[in-house]
Amino acid sequence: MKSSMKLLTLMGILVSGAMILGACAPAVAPTSEAETQEQGEEAQQPEVQAEAESVTIQFWHTYSIETETPFLQDVLIPEFEASHPNIKVEQVQVPYDEFRRKLLTAISGGTAPDLIRADIIWVPEFADMGALVALDEFMPDFSTYQDAVFPGALATNFLNDHYYGLPLDTNTRVLVYNNDMFTAAGVQGPPTTMEEFLTACEQIKALGEGKYCFADGGTYAWAVNPWIWSFGGDVTDPDITMASGFLDGPNTQAAYEFLKNLVDQGYMHPGILGGGVDAWGGFGNDEIAMILEGPWFPPIFAGMFPDKDYGLALMPAGEGGPVSVVGGEDIVMFQQSQNKEASAEFIRFMLSEDVQLRWSEVGQLTVLASAIESDTIQNHPFFGIFLEQLKTAKARTPHPAWTKIEETYNLAGGSYLAGSASFEEALGGAAITIDGLLGQ
Repeated sequence: MKSSMKLLTLMGILVSGAMILGACAPAVAPTSEAETQEQGEEAQQPEVQAEAESVTIQFWHTYSIETETPFLQDVLIPEFEASHPNIKVEQVQVPYDEFRRKLLTAISGGTAPDLIRADIIWVPEFADMGALVALDEFMPDFSTYQDAVFPGALATNFLNDHYYGLPLDTNTRVLVYNNDMFTAAGVQGPPTTMEEFLTACEQIKALGEGKYCFADGGTYAWAVNPWIWSFGGDVTDPDITMASGFLDGPNTQAAYEFLKNLVDQGYMHPGILGGGVDAWGGFGNDEIAMILEGPWFPPIFAGMFPDKDYGLALMPAGEGGPVSVVGGEDIVMFQQSQNKEASAEFIRFMLSEDVQLRWSEVGQLTVLASAIESDTIQNHPFFGIFLEQLKTAKARTPHPAWTKIEETYNLAGGSYLAGSASFEEALGGAAITIDGLLGQ
């Protein structure tokens, strides 16, 4: 606020100074009619030039400094500016931990950027604040992009019957399985159903003490939602108006009971109850047979365990099918933007198939469903399975109160799996609390 007041004071001084200078300026000498006409023609010229002058749009993002930002800055932006000579793009890399705070400060000060690459969990919050442009109203060709992207990724932009952004890049979790442990336990390939998963866990457990079938880091949404959805359950109703009957419904209960059985039988690494787990280390050292991971896993894990033999598969299917969770970022436009049409052009550029596929060169997963059939994806060593999983992957509840919603059933799920509360006490109570959050 102090900065804003200082800015307003400075602007007032500048305006007053301009008025004083204008008052002190010498009178203009009379001119002939010809001179007046000539000067009038010259006066019109700057307007023509102004139409051709370029505008600058600002794009904030959290792309990595090592590879992604150079690709954006040195390759993509120059290409965009060459095809749009009247539009300049100023890219601003912001560390993730600072991004939300920096953005809220900019919004309150009236200096929000034109566009940002937003974490999908932020979009409902900023849309609810009235800070974002409803792209389905502003872009006449919005439906073209709506139909082209993965539904799960698109859903992260939806609030109050409007879409306030478009998916820019995406990811999901797939099953990563340890071939050496599978061979030692006699497990024939990755499990495709929950029944096969449980059978594999029984075989893995027989390998001895300190051997676990599966590991994950907790009971937060990123970890438990794939199980809830694959069992046919959900956190809320489709309209996101209530959790009762859904978070504590029979299918969701079946998912939690399945996970509790894994814990009780010693199939699940106890790290899911807290205390942490080095899932990658345990996987690489043949202590953990299966984990769920995203497309960042193969390149990073190769540097840690270059000779480790593993495979990738879809989430095991339950009554709801093989469903995983959507991650990634959306591109959104701010109401404070003075260059909305130019910003929309940059959105179109970033969602073009050529640009989307070329992002794969630096590890970004495309949001375009049609890209699965492209040579780039077909010939990629691991992107194909992640894009296949994205066909059924779902977004975490897109709601302004999401942070409190997740915290509520994270704590409840942990209590239930630890045996300190019944399902009805833990998840039933959480559902009631979340009903209140959704009704605010």
